[in-house]
Amino acid sequence: MESGSQRVLMYLTEIEEAAEDVLTAKQQIVDLDSKRNRNREALNALKTEMADTEKVKVCFGKMFIRFPKSKTKEMIQKDQEQLDREINDLRKGLKAKVNRLNEMQGKPELRGYNLSPLSADEVKAINSLLKR
Repeated sequence: MESGSQRVLMYLTEIEEAAEDVLTAKQQIVDLDSKRNRNREALNALKTEMADTEKVKVCFGKMFIRFPKSKTKEMIQKDQEQLDREINDLRKGLKAKVNRLNEMQGKPELRGYNLSPLSADEVKAINSLLKR
C-alpha cells in the first residue's frame, strides 16, 4: 500500500510542477507585456512632448543620463523587438505546457488553441479578394 500512495504523491507532484510551469509562463508574459507598454508610452512621449529638444534624460538603473533623442528612440525600438520575440516564444511554449498539463490530467487537448492570427500580407490578400 505504501507504493500506491507514493505513486499518487508523485503523480500529484508532477501535475503541480506542470501547473506551476504554466502559471510562471503566464506571469512572465504579463510582466514582459507591461514593460512593452511602458516602452510604447516612452516612444509616444518622444514623438509628441519633446519635439523641440535634441537630448533627453534616460533612466539607466538608478541614474539619469542625457542621451541623444534618436539613439534613445533606436534603443527603445530594439527593446520592443526583443520583447515581442520573447513574448511570442513564451506564448508558443505556453501552448505546449498547457497541452502537457491537460494530458497529465487526462483531459482532452484544447480545441482552437493552436490557431495563429493571419499575417498582414494574408489580410491584405483577403481584403483585395473581397473588394473584387
